[in-house]
Amino acid sequence: MKRIMQIVWKIIKRYFNALPDKEQEADTIEQISSGVSFRGSNLWVLIFAIFTASLGLNVNSTAVIIGAMLISPLMGPIIGMGLAIGIGDLQLLKSSIKNYFVATVISVLTAMIYFAISPLTEAQSELLARISPTLYDVLIALCGGAAGIIALSTRGKGNVVPGVAIATALMPPLCTAGYGLAMGEWSFFFGAFYLYFINTVFIALATYIGVRMLRFRPKIAVSKDRMRVVNRTIFAIVVVTMIPATIMTVRIIRDSMLDNNIARFLKHELHYPGTQIVSHQKDGEKKLLSVVAVGNPISASNIEEAQNKLEQYSLGNYKLQVFQGAQSDSLLLLNASLSKMGINTEANNPKLLEQAGRIQHLEAQLQSYTQYETLSSNISGEIKSLWPNIQTISLSQAMEVPTDSVISPDTPTISAPTDDQKSHIVLAVVTHKGRFSEAERKRLNDWLKARTKAEQLQLILRAQ
Repeated sequence: MKRIMQIVWKIIKRYFNALPDKEQEADTIEQISSGVSFRGSNLWVLIFAIFTASLGLNVNSTAVIIGAMLISPLMGPIIGMGLAIGIGDLQLLKSSIKNYFVATVISVLTAMIYFAISPLTEAQSELLARISPTLYDVLIALCGGAAGIIALSTRGKGNVVPGVAIATALMPPLCTAGYGLAMGEWSFFFGAFYLYFINTVFIALATYIGVRMLRFRPKIAVSKDRMRVVNRTIFAIVVVTMIPATIMTVRIIRDSMLDNNIARFLKHELHYPGTQIVSHQKDGEKKLLSVVAVGNPISASNIEEAQNKLEQYSLGNYKLQVFQGAQSDSLLLLNASLSKMGINTEANNPKLLEQAGRIQHLEAQLQSYTQYETLSSNISGEIKSLWPNIQTISLSQAMEVPTDSVISPDTPTISAPTDDQKSHIVLAVVTHKGRFSEAERKRLNDWLKARTKAEQLQLILRAQ
């Protein structure tokens, strides 16, 4: 077994050991140090790169954004900080930090100026993608920084710094932060700047680890105690930086699991022949799942059955709302119209669904009020055969509101009655000839109550 482990270790060293390919340390340090400074041409390249990236974000062009990252010199001070900590070069560390802050401030101000004068103010998807960093961005920055320092420190290397800048996306977050300042969108500013800070910390961390693993000689002798302090400081910065990203990652995972549960629910519980679910929207605050369906209508009993099965998909606290028929057609037409006008329909979907829900509620209320007009005509023949002396009948829905509130000096106003205080009743107005006995009146009242399926009914008799 020991012999096998030795053989495996030799194979690993043969293929993965980067030390034989290590470049002269002085050359590597000189190359990295030369890219730290932001003066003259470097500064102008940075400004034009920021303008280019801002244009790309503004028009939602990925190719333009990548082009801006290729010419950006932002990586220099960040790699310089990691190298300076790794070899104990205090002067290089001070210079890297100073130039890093200069580059950051100039970049944000440049982007802010651009977005302040740009006629296009809507946040596109490329902008929105930079305001919610996660642990995946941490891993990207760490791996990108590691690739950068290894390539810079070994022979036969190409210039991988632009590639690392693309992978870690340093430019777009700074431009997004500038957009947030220009538009007064502070969530954009802080979210994007946090992503930029994540990239900074973990690229520098990867550089520091790479320098130590490649056994760069320290510029000055560092005691074990001082080295322990440095390591603890780095660890603290890394942990603090990761905490918000970890929280966001957990939220994203939860949202992803919720979306998967909703997708399974729609597939298994609302899948009927001739019916197609064209869109759905969840409202986490109101715990409402809104579904737009076209084709054959889903019956009320099937909707109720689906509602009862939400618990099986970990959606028990959600209420199901289905838009179909005229409501779904109206939503689709409105979405199509908004898309033609260049309006983001995804952002407006919750509002549209909410409005459609209100319309549906109002239509249901209207139907409840108008249904009695049709019912009056339908039962007129029946009531005439049972009570020949009845001449006309009128049915309508009314609302009964208590009026026993009293205005006092302490309470000069009367608050509106609550829904619990209100009661809906069916009002029946009957005209007749002759006289109605009390027994006939009660029999007519019971018959009308049963026929109209009303919980409460008020009968008014008028002699003609």
